[in-house]
Amino acid sequence: MWLDRLAGQSTSPAPSQPGSRSYSPAPRRTPSGLGPYITSQQRPGVTPRSSSLSLASSESSASSFLASSRRANGSSLKESRTIYTGPDPLDVLNTFLGDDKKNATPATKSAVDSVSSISPEDFRLEFDFGGLSIRELALSEESPIEGIGAYRPQAAEEYERDKTKFEDLHRSIRACDEVLSSVETNLTSFRNDLATVSADIETLQARSTALNVRLENRKAVEKGLGPVVEEISVSPTIVSKIADGHIDESWVKVVAEIDKRATAYKKSISGAQGSKGLQDLGPLLEKLVLKAIERIRDFLVAQVKALRSPHINAQIIQQQNFLKFKDLYSFLHKHHSALADEICLAYMNTMRWYYANQFARYENALRKIKLHLLDKTDVLGNEDTSRKGTVLSSSKIAGPPHDAFNLGRRIDLLRTNNQSALSSYLAEEDQSTHYLEVPFRNFNLAIVDNATAEYTFLASFFSPALSYSTISRHFTYIFDPTFQLGQTLTKTLIADTYDAIGVLLAVRLNQHLQFELQRRKVPAADGYLNGTAMLLWPRLQFIMNAHCESVRALTTTLPTRAPTSKTEQGKLSAAPHVCTQRFGQLVQGILALSTEAGDDEPVVTSLRRLRSEMEAFLTKYSVVFGTDKRKRERFLYNNYSLILTIISDTHGKLAEEEQEHFEGLKTAFQEAA
Repeated sequence: MWLDRLAGQSTSPAPSQPGSRSYSPAPRRTPSGLGPYITSQQRPGVTPRSSSLSLASSESSASSFLASSRRANGSSLKESRTIYTGPDPLDVLNTFLGDDKKNATPATKSAVDSVSSISPEDFRLEFDFGGLSIRELALSEESPIEGIGAYRPQAAEEYERDKTKFEDLHRSIRACDEVLSSVETNLTSFRNDLATVSADIETLQARSTALNVRLENRKAVEKGLGPVVEEISVSPTIVSKIADGHIDESWVKVVAEIDKRATAYKKSISGAQGSKGLQDLGPLLEKLVLKAIERIRDFLVAQVKALRSPHINAQIIQQQNFLKFKDLYSFLHKHHSALADEICLAYMNTMRWYYANQFARYENALRKIKLHLLDKTDVLGNEDTSRKGTVLSSSKIAGPPHDAFNLGRRIDLLRTNNQSALSSYLAEEDQSTHYLEVPFRNFNLAIVDNATAEYTFLASFFSPALSYSTISRHFTYIFDPTFQLGQTLTKTLIADTYDAIGVLLAVRLNQHLQFELQRRKVPAADGYLNGTAMLLWPRLQFIMNAHCESVRALTTTLPTRAPTSKTEQGKLSAAPHVCTQRFGQLVQGILALSTEAGDDEPVVTSLRRLRSEMEAFLTKYSVVFGTDKRKRERFLYNNYSLILTIISDTHGKLAEEEQEHFEGLKTAFQEAA
């Protein structure tokens, strides 16, 4: 029976094939086509034994359904068949059953030979045959499996039952056709809509291109016509701002805009490029310019008047009310130069009065400072050195002692970092006594500070409307009374003094102020400081000449011969003379103040002449020692040694020359010491 079933499978795709293996006790064969025995090699050139059986089992349900459908529809298609070309199954079965190989066919023998190479592992497999041998299992009848069997004719009831199924299937297919038809209609409509949208997009793109071209053309026209239209138009905001707006930074910007329009208008008219728009704009611009000039005039006049207010700080008004609006004066000078010059003159007269008044009050305060008075009795050759104190006025009062030849701490005025002048209040309240360089320094330092501020303001506010030469002339006009006050004060301080140290200090202070003006780039005040130097240097020369004359006069009073009495000779001492002490201190002060002095300064010549007079005095004075040469040389050695000791802490070229000179004199008389 099983062999018949195998033969049926080889000729037709019977649907009952899967049932033939449903109850087989052998393990399920793998898809690779190998048999239940795992062998070391496969049968060459032969399809595996499971090919026919697996083909029937895998396609049983599908082949039965297709076969029945072909019969029902009466299809004329030929049925495909698979032809088995392997060994005879009967021979293979006999081999398994142990039959003699003699009855096998040659093909079967070759197949058996190829399969006979079975490993010992293949015999360890255990099969459950239900207690039956293989032959009994093969001869046993197959138990029918529900739903699977051989084809048989269908009854009328089955056809009716299947008819209902096929009618339902037909209705489902028709419904699907209707749905697909509606989908086709929608897709067609969507395609048409897409075509319409595409056409609209192309239209919009064409319009966008046209608009871009028009935009570029308008930009080009605007670029060309914009400046022209801007030049011939004035907004109502500008007009209202000029007429009624508060004068501040925004008002200055509006005035600058009006100036720009007016300049462009004049340029267009002069170039014969005038148009109807420019002709209409001309009167409006002229009225706006006149209105701006009127308001600028009133504003500047009000600021000039504010400078005359009592207890006012002019520099604050200059910084806050003038410099912030310096463009207004340039506008005024450009459109109405005569009015600008009048306002400038009014400002100059006001500031001329302001500085003259302020510095006159300051000079009066400095005149109240008590000063040491050094007169003709404070010279080197005068042994009666009275100590006096006075003020700059004609009244004389006794003052504290002072040293006319010692520099001491007076040099601190040159070295101090405090560059602020003494205030009027402190000057009036100061009860101490000073030397002449104190009021000189404070007054001139105040002049330099105010001159710097004023010149900087003039150069910032009036330029570029005015040239720098014109500004310098205006500055000189403003400060001329103040400079005269300063020179008058200097003359008063040095008129009757014999304070060489004080006058030389004033000279050095004046030079420092000149360097400061150069650093600040204020050349307009150089004339005042140069004039002050012309007052100081001659007075210093005069004082140095007075010292020389006094030493010369003292030399002439010395005896020409040594005393004859032994008593008088015993009173003579080899100690340094008092004039040597004064001379050394005076020279030390001059050298300390001349560390950077050149050889061309008048003080150098005067110092050398004074040194010669002092050496002549000491040489003549040593004559009193008579024949005692050793004592005479010891006296000279002591005097020159004292001078060298005093000036040894000074520096500079001039100091080195003097030290070298007195070192030579000291060495010349050193043996006697």
